[in-house]
Amino acid sequence: MASRPRVALFVTCLVDLHRPSVGFAAISLLEQAGCMVDVPRTQTCCGQPAYNSGDRANARELARGILDAFGGYDYVVVPSGSCGGMLKHHIPLLFDDDPNLRTRADALAAKTFELISFLTDVMGFVRPLAKYTGGTVTYHDSCSGLRELGVKAQPRQLLRAVGATVVEMSDAEVCCGFGGTFCVKYPEISVRMVSDKTRDIVETEAETVLAGDLGCLLNIAGRLEREGRATNARHIAEVLTDVWRELPPIGKANARAGSG
Repeated sequence: MASRPRVALFVTCLVDLHRPSVGFAAISLLEQAGCMVDVPRTQTCCGQPAYNSGDRANARELARGILDAFGGYDYVVVPSGSCGGMLKHHIPLLFDDDPNLRTRADALAAKTFELISFLTDVMGFVRPLAKYTGGTVTYHDSCSGLRELGVKAQPRQLLRAVGATVVEMSDAEVCCGFGGTFCVKYPEISVRMVSDKTRDIVETEAETVLAGDLGCLLNIAGRLEREGRATNARHIAEVLTDVWRELPPIGKANARAGSG
């Protein structure tokens, strides 16, 4: 029998601070797929806020810590397209002037995957988990997951595997307006973008909007709440494990991002 792959879960800051249930759901899915899962205690922020703000020094320091924390695993899995994109595409660029660290960063990038793409593309995990009975859903394609990591068909494949009815929204691939520091730097534009997104979500009449990136979900959930909408916002990992148990939708206690 082949040995079970050793997988390190990169939890992400937003999951750790706002929605730990996403992390626990990710662990559950990875274990069901046959992985041995570890959560390195020394992990920190991926460095994306500093990197996107031009603070390469702090981003590089955080990246060195990540190389140390995640170097000894078969795979690194991230329940977030934006953080996954940072590890896979941007951290190596921070070490262009250091061949040794660049080699380590390239090795990390090669074994880093977004959660849903890892389950489908690497582990071939598409068997039905159980029957989803939570009503119709619509899916928002997060920018980094879609454009940097190629995550599009995979979540829909797993949703079909659990019998979920997916109603596609208009412009599912258009940004929700969060964009990390974008919503802070350009709040008026951000609010307009997320308002367009919630309009498209509501028009589907789906009971729940799903995504693979908590930043998008917090932004969308915050706007839905401010508009008085009843649509739930959840991470796809929660839905895939929640065919057995109920978890509260992202709502008042967790919807902090976005303004207006």
